[in-house]
Amino acid sequence: MKKPQGDSVRSAVKWISDERQDNPGTSLQKLIDQASSRFNLTPMETASLERMLKESK
Repeated sequence: MKKPQGDSVRSAVKWISDERQDNPGTSLQKLIDQASSRFNLTPMETASLERMLKESK
């Protein structure tokens, strides 16, 4: 996985990683949507986050 740019995106990646360990049944898309809101990501940051996470799957 490429290293995410920006503190918000890095925080979102860490949060999603933690959530996936704690709640493995939660869909990746739902976690991305929640992280986008939680970390106030721009649409471009959200798209980048989604791309990174889906490529690393």
